[in-house]
Amino acid sequence: MKDQRPEGIEQYDQPAGGWGALKAVAKTLAHQQVVAQGTLTLLKANQPEGFDCPGCAWPDPKHTSSFEFCENGAKAITWESTAKRSGPELFENNTVSELWKWSDHQLEDAGRLTMPLHYNGQTDRYEPIEWDEAFKLIAIELNKLDDPNKAEFYTSGRASNEAAFLYQLFVRAFGTNNFPDCSNMCHEATSVGLPMSIGVGKGTVTLEDFDYADAIFSFGHNPGTNHPRMMTTLHNASRRGVPIVVFNPLKERALERFAAPQDPVEMVTLSSTPIASAYHQLRTGGDLAALKGMMKAVFERDATDIAAGGPGVLDRPFIDEHTLSVEAVRADVEATSWDQIVAVSGLARSAIESAADVYINAKNVIICYGMGITQHANGTGNVQQIANLLMLRGNIGRQGAGIAPIRGHSNVQGDRTVGITEIPNKALLDGMERAFGFRPSGEKGHNAIESVEAIIAGESKALICLGGNLAVAMSDPEVTWKGMRKLDLAVHIATKLNRSHLLTAKTSLVLPCLGRTDLDTQASGPQAVTVEDSMSMVHASRGFLTPPSAALKSEPAIIANIAKATLGDRYGIDWDGLIADYDRIREKIEVVFPDFHDFNRRVRVRGGFRLDVAASFRRWNTESGKANFLVAAGLDEDPLIKNPDALVLTTIRSHDQYNTTVYGLDDRYRGVFGRRDVIFLNKDDLNRLGLKDGDRIDVRGLVGAKEGTHVVQGFTAVEYNIPKGSAAGYYPELNAVMSLRHFDRLSGTPSYKGVPVMVAASNG
Repeated sequence: MKDQRPEGIEQYDQPAGGWGALKAVAKTLAHQQVVAQGTLTLLKANQPEGFDCPGCAWPDPKHTSSFEFCENGAKAITWESTAKRSGPELFENNTVSELWKWSDHQLEDAGRLTMPLHYNGQTDRYEPIEWDEAFKLIAIELNKLDDPNKAEFYTSGRASNEAAFLYQLFVRAFGTNNFPDCSNMCHEATSVGLPMSIGVGKGTVTLEDFDYADAIFSFGHNPGTNHPRMMTTLHNASRRGVPIVVFNPLKERALERFAAPQDPVEMVTLSSTPIASAYHQLRTGGDLAALKGMMKAVFERDATDIAAGGPGVLDRPFIDEHTLSVEAVRADVEATSWDQIVAVSGLARSAIESAADVYINAKNVIICYGMGITQHANGTGNVQQIANLLMLRGNIGRQGAGIAPIRGHSNVQGDRTVGITEIPNKALLDGMERAFGFRPSGEKGHNAIESVEAIIAGESKALICLGGNLAVAMSDPEVTWKGMRKLDLAVHIATKLNRSHLLTAKTSLVLPCLGRTDLDTQASGPQAVTVEDSMSMVHASRGFLTPPSAALKSEPAIIANIAKATLGDRYGIDWDGLIADYDRIREKIEVVFPDFHDFNRRVRVRGGFRLDVAASFRRWNTESGKANFLVAAGLDEDPLIKNPDALVLTTIRSHDQYNTTVYGLDDRYRGVFGRRDVIFLNKDDLNRLGLKDGDRIDVRGLVGAKEGTHVVQGFTAVEYNIPKGSAAGYYPELNAVMSLRHFDRLSGTPSYKGVPVMVAASNG
């Protein structure tokens, strides 16, 4: 019964999408006070002559419909185009110490920033500052450093290609490769793992490939919340009878059943479409075991077929011509027993074998995955085993088949493509020298964890953030936040206030920028920027709304002005000329990166163009010139998971959230309303721990924790359909139980999805 559940926990039985999604959009429009303007804005989202949604990176169809936005995209758009303002009165009436007491939701819900701000330590307030004075202050502080490597330059995936390219140009001209990036915290395991496997750190499929797939596998992601426009693709595939096999610890509603808001029959009849043909709730951290189990079943079916006189089920021509080291993977898989696989994955052997049969019986297979695969201590190994599984039957480099890492922010892939990387390769350095006449340092810089560790240690003194909420996004807020407050300089380029801005340094500035929906006018007239989606399509984005304040500048303009103030005429870079017409930035991009050839012409073609992904055409840009089968030793996510009393926590996003941005306090599909302080637990685990649904509990991380550290207290236990031994709770609140030292050693990706924890009745 409803009244027997903890407060705010209810049963929600409706499908994902449908009228529930439309009601949520209407509520969001009203809350942000943009009903008339907001509706017009939404109709321009993801349209050829409109702007790219600042939400997810799912690609746009070639033939767009009357509306190409989803519920969470609508939230992202209205969140940005809100009529609310964080103007002078907000900072006159509230000290930073007072603002610190606000929730993350309240801080961003205050509205768009309208003026440059400078922190006054004597009054504990942010105060208005003129742009030129702000740029001068930044230049003074950066030029004080005795080593450029003592500065860190963070990039959020919401930055455009033009902004990201100028940013890396400025930073490399300044003399460092310290580029902590949001990709470090989400899909770095993809960026590191896939180049070793197939020669490129991107997916190999296009949106059109889904029309030709005979089976689709989904590992470790929740498209209904994190990239909802993907649901249209899955909805269409399910209706064609394509098997959709899901591996995920939690049953996500959109992967169970979905009502398409664009389908008049489903909307009128209140019906929905089943999505997953099979849903395997593996134990948190059991992905590697499940993938090895599927490969073991494939090898066994292959041997059985050959023994019966058949050709086997492996694609031997593909393996022989295009790959190396399949026998090493075979030996590793054969040495792994079914008992081990079942124990670690939490799945029955029959379940894994049934998934393998779907894979074998399909000619063309796409495997999609998200951060449930990458944000683990063995994230890189997980990614490479997905590539192995696909290669066994030649499912890379042909129509309707391939690997599909599903990215988060709309340009998190693009900012990497145009140079945001802490490890510059020779091609990048050569390109920079061609375009600008100087050769940047090839020294490895800092990734996100390394940057934060350097700040905590006092080795790095300055931090500039191009968007994002770095301090809140990172693990271990206790030590991260303390380190941030020791900085000499902190600069945040942002559309809205967030908690990272309140971690003030000796000199702190918040610089308000245009959003994706805002009209960007420079000397040559209105400008377009470009973004790259999850499937390597590059297209233009054109804002059209009157900016919230005449004082706002675009991200490229802010970067160029910081660079000009800091570098002077070093290397003779014409910063003013680049900003006057963004076509000039794109001309430089194509000089540095030849894949962008004829950039300005091609991006003006309706729908844009696709960058070359060599593996899509079975060209393997690896050292060997072939795709490589790679072994991931063992099955264990983390040694501490063997602790019989430990649970494995995965951090999740609510349906009212995008990354660290919390739009509201509901998680409709999981039946959570008005709160975020919950931990989802299996009934058997609750009984074993002497707990019950609704009890107040404390959660303590086991990696690197000392007494009294890495603990959250007073959360509420919620009995939920989650595998035994697993737990789930909301990000970023649960970052507090994570050590900075808990990450994938190959890629540096924090292990947000596999945190060994102890749970006990609350002492608070």
